[in-house]
Amino acid sequence: MKFQRFINQHINQITLITAALIGIGLLGNITKIGWLYTWSFILASIISAVPIVLRAFSALRFKTISIELLVSIAVVGAFIIGEYNESAIVTFLFLFGTFLENKTLAKTRHSIKDLTEMAPTTALVIGEHDQIEETDVDFVDTGDVVLVKTGAQVPVDGRIVSGSGHVNEASITGEAKLVSKTSGDSVYSGTILDNGTLKVQATKVGDDTTFGKIVELVENAQDTKSPAEKFIDRFATYYTPAVLIIAALVGIIFSDFRLAITVLVLGCPGALVIGAPVSNVAGIGNGAKHGVLVKGGDVMNTLSHVDTIIFDKTGTLTEGKTAVTHFHTYSDDEKGLLVAAAVESQSDHPLAKAVVDFVQSKHLDFSYISVTSSNTIKGRGINALVNQERVLIGNQQLMADNRIELSTKQLDDLHAIQRQGSSSVIVAVNHSVQTIVGISDVVRTGVKESLQQLKKMGVKKTVMLTGDNQLAAQAVAKQLQIDELHADLLPEQKVTFVKQFQNEGQKVAFVGDGINDSPSIATADIGIAMGSGTDVAVETSDVVLMSSGFDELVHAFGLAKKTVLNTKENIIIAVGTVVFLLVGLIAGYIYMASGMLVHEASILVVIFNAMRLIHYQTKSPKIDVDQVTESRVKLS
Repeated sequence: MKFQRFINQHINQITLITAALIGIGLLGNITKIGWLYTWSFILASIISAVPIVLRAFSALRFKTISIELLVSIAVVGAFIIGEYNESAIVTFLFLFGTFLENKTLAKTRHSIKDLTEMAPTTALVIGEHDQIEETDVDFVDTGDVVLVKTGAQVPVDGRIVSGSGHVNEASITGEAKLVSKTSGDSVYSGTILDNGTLKVQATKVGDDTTFGKIVELVENAQDTKSPAEKFIDRFATYYTPAVLIIAALVGIIFSDFRLAITVLVLGCPGALVIGAPVSNVAGIGNGAKHGVLVKGGDVMNTLSHVDTIIFDKTGTLTEGKTAVTHFHTYSDDEKGLLVAAAVESQSDHPLAKAVVDFVQSKHLDFSYISVTSSNTIKGRGINALVNQERVLIGNQQLMADNRIELSTKQLDDLHAIQRQGSSSVIVAVNHSVQTIVGISDVVRTGVKESLQQLKKMGVKKTVMLTGDNQLAAQAVAKQLQIDELHADLLPEQKVTFVKQFQNEGQKVAFVGDGINDSPSIATADIGIAMGSGTDVAVETSDVVLMSSGFDELVHAFGLAKKTVLNTKENIIIAVGTVVFLLVGLIAGYIYMASGMLVHEASILVVIFNAMRLIHYQTKSPKIDVDQVTESRVKLS
């Protein structure tokens, strides 16, 4: 064991010594010094064969017939027939090829290695008496307050309790742009404070942080194999022993021991075995670098075949930054609005926050209003008890469920709000409608252009499924040229539509951001979560768009297609090499050493081909600035 460890640690030196001995042997041949020529190649063969034979025996202990075993048998055979030069050159090429493989493979893993090395290791924890203690990041607890200085990494996920500055969030979003942060804002582990000083209260630490989950997802993704890899693994299990048997039969049938040994060398399936994994790793590394987390080769393969993409509306197609744009009251006071603010202040829903912000902007006080109970009704709204009065806050369906009829004037106001693409919130107190509020959201910049680009890349259908009302949804769908729209849906109804498209034979991806999207994300062939969404959506998804940008969605789709194509190219190269070598063997222009040279060259070719994925980028769609401005005015 110690001997094998020593050999593995000095493999590069052994390769160098072998090269030097081969050089001396060739010099002996030129100078006609026979003993120098013979003994140089013998020593080179023995020295270089040692690590190869040790690896072969290690594989045999696990009942695996490896490439090293084929080479080892070929070297022994070459010794038997006295072809020391052939055995020396074959073993040297094998070791040198392994050296080059390791170097080039390291480059394909460069993006992932850089990612893991960016993880923060220490934190400045502020104690009870404002004493600052530097500690290992693993010892920071939730609730601790840490100090972040200019140029330092944020060690935890948390909320700023003091200070302000600009934070580089490239490690999270893939975009190297500065984001202004101040007291009350959230920051993420692994991001870098470009200027200023922050005091951050930890909400997530260690592996639970956003950055920790990114590293974990990417590392796990490398071990998740694509269908091509799984097939090649099964193929190699039978292929390598088959080569051994074929070589033995060739030797027996043709009584040509040299030919049998050559078959062993040419039959090494190196390029075939390594071609798919290296493409997979390079593709996943590229995604991580550009803020796209793809959870494995299987996901990459499925994503490349997606032809139908389904979108949630709020927080996905739109920014989720809602504001009250219409307000109608049907009483002499603003009771309905104040009651709504009191109830909605207990919710984190974007529509609820918009109502509360609107009331606060009017400097109205609702703190005196007592909310006794509050019950959320999925896809409808809220049923609450306020100051001993029954309050309903929600959509028109909630009113209908409770047999509350709207007057002609109220219906006209409601339809006017909906026609302008706004969501509506109706407030009823004791079965009487008090207030109708119109709330608008803004379509994300560049969404329309990105959807057009996805169509060009092979997506056949785009669908929007939303719990919002039909008119508001239609306004967004028309603006973005969505192919199909279904509104007023509950979460389980969205799942039904996902299954319906799948039953029709379509490969479906669902893009969402909220807890209510999680069932659909989990049901779709590919679930895609916005990085700004909930933890549940991110956990259940197959792909995460860290900065929640649609350019990332385009990149993910293009990268998946490119990675699968690259894998196929590598398989073709590997199979083509084997065919070329076999034809060459029959035709008589390929021998043992030259065959090994071509074999090692083919491995490097597939690696270099895969490395092209590291630099893959999609062209960002050209955004019509005038159209973006027009849409913001229309929806706001």
